[in-house]
Amino acid sequence: MSTSQKVVVVTGASQGIGAEVVKAFRKLDYRVVATARSIKPSDDANIVSVAGDIGDRETAERVITEGVARFGRIDTLVNNAGIYIGKPFTEHTVEDYTAVMNVNMAGFYHITQLAIAQMERHSSGHVVSVTASAVDTAHSGVYSALAALTKGGLNAATKSLAIEYARKGIRVNAVAPGIIKSPMHAPETHGALGAFHPLGRMGEMSDIADAILFLDSAPFITGEILHVDGGQSAGH
Repeated sequence: MSTSQKVVVVTGASQGIGAEVVKAFRKLDYRVVATARSIKPSDDANIVSVAGDIGDRETAERVITEGVARFGRIDTLVNNAGIYIGKPFTEHTVEDYTAVMNVNMAGFYHITQLAIAQMERHSSGHVVSVTASAVDTAHSGVYSALAALTKGGLNAATKSLAIEYARKGIRVNAVAPGIIKSPMHAPETHGALGAFHPLGRMGEMSDIADAILFLDSAPFITGEILHVDGGQSAGH
């Protein structure tokens, strides 16, 4: 087993931004451990697919264990998995809250803890999480309280972990997207959603993948929340 190629773990990898991130890293010849609840096996020998609920500790353990067994190391973790439930705050159910916390928070906690433990073995590594520009800029009529609660927590944890692990050679960053063209948004909504951005359009999934690749290739950047949001967080 060769361990010369770098290895990236991508959560929420079966579609949308996660699938785009997998493709982007493969173009750079990274080996990929891809996980999502319903992900299918890959024909690519350099991709290991692990199906399961990322909020479940056992799934996170399988992802890291299978990645190390197959490829020998973990260099980068992309915490992309996340869900959004758009409702007025008082209409959220306990089930809504539990579902969002399970994916957005528990999913981050388990896999990040296990990945960093592996990175410590060779004193290098990078964790990058996909959060949300809505954490910084709320919009009237857009129901974002649960997103702000969870993704804002990830932004805060990003800075804390960046400082905790800086001297161990491990960097921690985040990308905060605006509204991105993905399977989550029907084409007929794109015009209205694009208007939320000063640039007047939605972002592309490749914009987020490119930002993640940039941070992964920037060895002097840690603790950064990189907004890729068409100017949304800057003002209106």
